[in-house]
Amino acid sequence: MIRIGVLVSGSGSNLASIIDACNEGRIDGEVSVVISNVADAYALQRAENRGIPTEVVRHDDCPDRQSFDMRIVSTLEKYQVDLVALAGFMRVLTPEFLSRYSGRVMNIHPALLPSFPGLGVRQKAIDHGVRFSGCTVHFVDAGVDTGPIIIQAVVPVYPDDTEDELKNRILALEHQIYPRAIQLFAQGDLEIVGRKVFVNNIMKEDSQCLINPPLNN
Repeated sequence: MIRIGVLVSGSGSNLASIIDACNEGRIDGEVSVVISNVADAYALQRAENRGIPTEVVRHDDCPDRQSFDMRIVSTLEKYQVDLVALAGFMRVLTPEFLSRYSGRVMNIHPALLPSFPGLGVRQKAIDHGVRFSGCTVHFVDAGVDTGPIIIQAVVPVYPDDTEDELKNRILALEHQIYPRAIQLFAQGDLEIVGRKVFVNNIMKEDSQCLINPPLNN
């Protein structure tokens, strides 16, 4: 059983999916603490409703990024966290933080990396006219959404999509693949080799593909 620390800034829907997966036995672990840099983030209420300890570390109370990150590290160490999961955490972690948790920090991003890193990516995908988008769980490195990719899920994009329509389509898959990535970590089935993440005993399905618009349309 691994101990998971979740860092949040907002509503925490991915946090809820992780908690549910732990409670249902789909993750061999438990959420030990939820930490937010925003005092009124709804994610904190989600955690408290489930009896999970919460902590607030406000970045405005710290003189610089390093001291802010070290306060979070101290909190994670207090709860003996094995894996750090970012779930809508709107801060870029420093190399000092990442060195403490090397290979043990995950993030989920609402696009198919390396395309569309950063913010506002769903509207960017629509504006660019791509036929597919999706979501990516990756290990975190010192860049912005540049770490080794663990798992991705794909959804179609339609030219008349609104941002909310695409957001909801992607979010449904985020709630599936983030718990899966965490469980693969808990099982010891992930190995980082350079930029690649190898998954033990992965099933290869060469026929698994998507075409949009469909060939028979």
